[in-house]
Amino acid sequence: MEVAQLVELARQNLAALGIPVAKEELERAGEGGFFATALAFHQLLENQSADDEPPDLFGERLLVTPEPPTPPAVVNGTAPDILTLAAALRRRETSSRELVQQALQHIAQRDGELNAFQLVLPEQAMLQATQADEELARGVDRGPLHGLPVALKDLIDLAGTPTTAGSAILATTLAERDATVVERLRAAGAIIIGKTRLPEFAYSGASNNPHYGPVRNPRAPERDSGGSSSGSAAAVAAGMVVMAIGSDTGGSIRIPAAYCGLVGLKPTYGRVSLLGVFPLAWSLDHLGPITRTVTDAAVSLAAIAGVDARDPRTRDHPLRDLQAAAAADRIEGRIGIVRSFGSEEALAEPAVIQATNAAVQTLADAGAELEWIDLPELSQLRILSATISQLEAAAVHASTARERWSRYGDFFRLRLIGCFAYPSWAYLAAQRLARRARTSLQHILDARRLHFLALPTAPSVAPPLGQWSPRASWLTSPFNLLGWPVISVPAGQDDSGLPIGLQLVARPWREDLVITAARIVEQGAKIGS
Repeated sequence: MEVAQLVELARQNLAALGIPVAKEELERAGEGGFFATALAFHQLLENQSADDEPPDLFGERLLVTPEPPTPPAVVNGTAPDILTLAAALRRRETSSRELVQQALQHIAQRDGELNAFQLVLPEQAMLQATQADEELARGVDRGPLHGLPVALKDLIDLAGTPTTAGSAILATTLAERDATVVERLRAAGAIIIGKTRLPEFAYSGASNNPHYGPVRNPRAPERDSGGSSSGSAAAVAAGMVVMAIGSDTGGSIRIPAAYCGLVGLKPTYGRVSLLGVFPLAWSLDHLGPITRTVTDAAVSLAAIAGVDARDPRTRDHPLRDLQAAAAADRIEGRIGIVRSFGSEEALAEPAVIQATNAAVQTLADAGAELEWIDLPELSQLRILSATISQLEAAAVHASTARERWSRYGDFFRLRLIGCFAYPSWAYLAAQRLARRARTSLQHILDARRLHFLALPTAPSVAPPLGQWSPRASWLTSPFNLLGWPVISVPAGQDDSGLPIGLQLVARPWREDLVITAARIVEQGAKIGS
């Protein structure tokens, strides 16, 4: 299959759907590399043998696997930000109103430069803060987030406000009800201070957005904050909020967290409800927190996790004590340090490899066994994850594209064209190959008795502002297709002081394990700094 054939296939599919794409746009998509995923998928398909294996749909990746040892809960270190603030509130050393007012002032001072917020809700936030103070005074305690300012990525419905998803098309569409994650944050007493920016329809690993502009990285304003949870990461890194919710379809929580020197937690698929969240790809989307510390991420996930009867993707699987997991200073089990995806090409730039290799040594010091491994299965899963994302994105946008093609931004139009370069049977073929790759990976991990994987979050540090590269998600997207829990934790800096992130991956439903491992890395970084 050649690029010219894919261009023609996309033209035929778009024409059949009545989507008005000009010949020039098709040619630009081909020249710009926007058919690369479809080309890689067809090449992968040619190298696979035919069999009667059924396609891998939603449930298979959530199988429970043999459990590694549970880490001992040995408390050390100082309380992180959320718990410190929660304790101060309960001692009456501060108030929710004071914290929210400080957050609003910080947004007013810095957001003109950073561009993190799509919408700020000062009146609603101050009213909610007053209610939180009154509840705490009466002894009503909703948990650690009670009275603290948080933010939402603007593809999450907040009743009475627009959910733009970074687009002009949805700019005036008001949400009729809260998303489930919003309901849970409100139940936990969190104060939702606003909604954060993202690239158009969350379809970029950078913050590029033709309608609302890019989001600057608070660590280095000439650099990008990453995508697609751009504003969420910038708001946390700038200290505007204690936590922000992001979404992650191919790395969109973890990449911004790595670029901005933060913690980003993608939980197991089905752990957090997606009801009321505008989709990029239904079977790959995840919601999770972006925070400044690992314990903050643990506290935040505990507040939003749980089965939702209205979202069939969720599962009623027990959530272990994540605060206890974040307090452990020992870890048992074997960790596979991913050296390559099966080729001679380096996973990341030398500075990134050096920093992440040093970071995993802290896990060995805490009791883990390390083994360096090559995993070509992850390369296959990367291609298949991108393929399935494109096919599902095409389904999400087909009718809107037919009617409002010109209202999409140029970059998104080119990416969407590439989503239509597949034959009618491609989705099921991709799911069949996904099942095979997933099964092969599980067999390898079982045979080597590996309980975790560790690898860089991104191949490089934050790029220049607004600059997109398809490689940004190469190390993150395989785990969206797997649906396994992954955390990105700061692992050091390059010579110019830009942050580097390390990913830690566990089997389904073991968020406690990645939190323990990440906390140990975090503590090691503090000691070494």
